[in-house]
Amino acid sequence: MERNQQKDGDSFPRAPTQEEWDAMSMEEREQVVQSLPAEVTWDEMAMPEGDLHSEAKRGALEALRGYFSRQQRRVYLGTELPVYYPGERRFAPDLLAVLDVEPHLRGKWMVSHEGKGLDWVMEVHVGGDRKKDAEYNVRRYARLGIPEYFIYDRNKEQLEAYRLPSPGAREYVRMEPRQGRYSSEVLGLELQVEGEKLRFWAGNALLLESDELITRLREMVEGLQQRADEEARKLGEEARRREEAERRLAEAEQRMAALQAELERLKGPRE
Repeated sequence: MERNQQKDGDSFPRAPTQEEWDAMSMEEREQVVQSLPAEVTWDEMAMPEGDLHSEAKRGALEALRGYFSRQQRRVYLGTELPVYYPGERRFAPDLLAVLDVEPHLRGKWMVSHEGKGLDWVMEVHVGGDRKKDAEYNVRRYARLGIPEYFIYDRNKEQLEAYRLPSPGAREYVRMEPRQGRYSSEVLGLELQVEGEKLRFWAGNALLLESDELITRLREMVEGLQQRADEEARKLGEEARRREEAERRLAEAEQRMAALQAELERLKGPRE
């Protein structure tokens, strides 16, 4: 969530303006990138908000990472990553996504250096001043040109969603849900709150978090093992039935041979 926006923004590190960046040499740019901190200060950070906050971010990040990995789509996803827009005070969204970039590990996102701004942002609200997420960030993220902004309110278990109506727009339009789901054009997914979880849908397919995937895989393995055990039992029973049939056949053949021998004996020797 936006960190103490009431403070003097000039007291915190900023990236150079785009004009300043364009005028720099490659060496100067590299020095700037290296000098910008990859962490925020205590003055900028919100108070810790516990498991409700961290678990919501973790679950969303896992679901999205799994989905885009399976799609083989180059998408960078980050949580509380310091973001530097040209000439702007830095901020660290709870969750962010940037499409069609290399998803390698980063300590910060500098727009001028990366050549691209954020495509999607989500803030998780648990406590504190809700205006930071629902009012200030709505204006700020729209002004920065971030196409979509979602707010997940854990206390109310509700979603709010905003979208820029056009690439050049700098004021959000609030999205309306359809059958309880918000459609993200950026992610190509639908979002919905079910119970105490934020859910992502790809059409009718629910994106699972890692612990849910593990549970699902364990159930699949257990199901396969049960079927294998049942097949083995059936095969064992079939083998036993075959052995019994073979034993009975052998006994019948022995009795037939014995009867044949007795018949020959009764006929007596031939003259």
